[in-house]
Amino acid sequence: MKIHQLLVVVVNLLCLSSLATGSSHLQSPSTSLLVPSDASALLAFKYKADLGNKLEFSANKSFRFCKWKGVQCAEKKVVRVTFEGLSLGGIFPPNTLSKLDQLRVLSLQNNSLTGPIPDLSSLVNLKVLFLDHNLFTGSIPLSIFTLHRLKTLDLSYNNLTGSLPISVNNLNRLYYLRLDSNRINGSVPPLNQSSLQIFNISHNTLSGPIPVTKTLSRFKTASFSDNKGLCGEIIHKECRPIQPFFSPSTDAATKIKPPPPKTPAELGQNEDLQNGVALKSKENKTHKRYLLIIGVSTACLVLICSVILLALATKKHKNSKKLGEKTQKGAFDPSVSGNAEAVMRIEEDNNELEEKVKRVQQGMQQVIGKSGSLMFCAGEVQVYTLEQLMRASAELLGRGTMGTTYKAVLDNRLIVCVKRLDGGRLAGTSKEEFEQHMESVGGLRHPNLVPLRAYFQAREERLLVYDYQPNGSLFSLVHGSKSSRAKPLHWTSCLKIAEDVAQGLSYIHQAWRLVHGNLKSSNVLLGSDFEACIADYCLSVLAVPSDDEDPDSAAYKAPEIRKLSHNHHHHRQASAKSDVYSFGILLLELLTGKHPSEHPYLMPDDMIHWVKSTREDHEGSGEDNKLEMLLEVAMACRVTSPEQRPTMWQVLKMIQEIKESVIMEDSRDMDLLTGTS
Repeated sequence: MKIHQLLVVVVNLLCLSSLATGSSHLQSPSTSLLVPSDASALLAFKYKADLGNKLEFSANKSFRFCKWKGVQCAEKKVVRVTFEGLSLGGIFPPNTLSKLDQLRVLSLQNNSLTGPIPDLSSLVNLKVLFLDHNLFTGSIPLSIFTLHRLKTLDLSYNNLTGSLPISVNNLNRLYYLRLDSNRINGSVPPLNQSSLQIFNISHNTLSGPIPVTKTLSRFKTASFSDNKGLCGEIIHKECRPIQPFFSPSTDAATKIKPPPPKTPAELGQNEDLQNGVALKSKENKTHKRYLLIIGVSTACLVLICSVILLALATKKHKNSKKLGEKTQKGAFDPSVSGNAEAVMRIEEDNNELEEKVKRVQQGMQQVIGKSGSLMFCAGEVQVYTLEQLMRASAELLGRGTMGTTYKAVLDNRLIVCVKRLDGGRLAGTSKEEFEQHMESVGGLRHPNLVPLRAYFQAREERLLVYDYQPNGSLFSLVHGSKSSRAKPLHWTSCLKIAEDVAQGLSYIHQAWRLVHGNLKSSNVLLGSDFEACIADYCLSVLAVPSDDEDPDSAAYKAPEIRKLSHNHHHHRQASAKSDVYSFGILLLELLTGKHPSEHPYLMPDDMIHWVKSTREDHEGSGEDNKLEMLLEVAMACRVTSPEQRPTMWQVLKMIQEIKESVIMEDSRDMDLLTGTS
């Protein structure tokens, strides 16, 4: 028998002995068969949490556990535990109170409990959780965000660290949330609970722009105070600007100014450190020469591999075609001779080509291992390597203004979206500039943005890795496939998509003054729940302007951008207001089902008539008022003067007000239908 098993037996015997003799001395009661399960859970908690013996109950009185102070029962099951202000000085042990499967209320506030908060996922009936004013450490356990009935959560005034995960949105009944006075870091998740009335995350170390959601917009700046890194519209604090790579008033290829030289204090005052810096500088130069050689080698190997793969595919296609023709003519008929030899010959040719590809890939992987690796963004865990990405089976999804996009299936069955940027469009962007910008863009996290997970660059080769979105693009949804013409979307779908896109754009504009720069329906993808997610954001600032653009893409551009786009020496960078213009065009595209190049410039009354005419065969006249409200938003965004356009924050507010009015109207209609007041 193992030692730990022997100890368990001894503890059990001591518990039984204590009960039999009526001793009030507390033993560990975790496995006593004579103690009710809920009483056993309470006693196990006391054993580790109540080092000062403040809880006046014991194993020999376990049959009266429903009478214990701070314990409330219903049908002999504990439904409420409130051990408050008792100076409990131990830990909150796992597998104790979490075994109270009927528990509705748990309050341990105003004690001195230490250590991490245990897994509480088994408390499926919990509605109220107060763990504030203790000394808990560690991160907030994800198990809390699985408690779907939870309405009140207070973890304030502890020493909790880590980030606040987006899974907090799983608590869709949440009314009260306090996490203030901890050391929680990271960004603020986009809370969307309409039920949330009390909210405080002040006095932490949170950073980044606060998402503009209807829920978070209701709270005053005091709810976010003393988080020096937070910024955004909600707290009236401008996010720190990121210096543009190309000045709007100069040529697009002009670089940003180099940083000022460091002072001796920054470099270090002693000779040893200065010598070390000089030595490192020489090593860096040598390292760059190696990288140059490796980069050229990588490019050659990629080219060779591509040629061989193309030859292999062509050979296989021709061979399979020949084999197919022979089969149709009776390839498997005994009277037809020579087929076995032909098949073997084809297999030998294919095997020879495959061996060549394998040798090239092995050499290429060795070069890749020396030339660089995937850089994962925003603290992402590296779940795959560049080598695995290169081995993935790829499918072409499309070619755009910034590059070519592929769907890649890795050997662990993970599916990602890889964008291979066009080297010509990024001419003049240095490695340092690219990395700096990708770090900023890679830090953006919002439910309506396709997250950038990783990036890679080696000489002219630049790859971006995103989450794969399974339901295609908004362009396909609106315009249908080549074989079928889609109908205009119902106005409720237009409203939902418009709100999703406005949420994502508003978040981008708050984050360090970044802009999308290339918003169009093909750059809005549909997620697993058909939520609209913006893709290809914040890349236009890196691109050299191009005149080779289709009319539909050009129609999204604001007049102030289009006016100068033909002259590269007077190219004007996209701005937040030009994004607003693109959003207006996108909204019109949603409402009409027409390509942007088909949108006329009409007076407001004529525009309303035109939009209605595009939908008259698909929607009843009862929706005219709602349609007009959305159309007014689109027209406000599409005005010629950028100064007269609203901000995305204001656009989002307009859309949310339309949504609220629709909900209220539907509620009144339902009351009339059911006869309720």
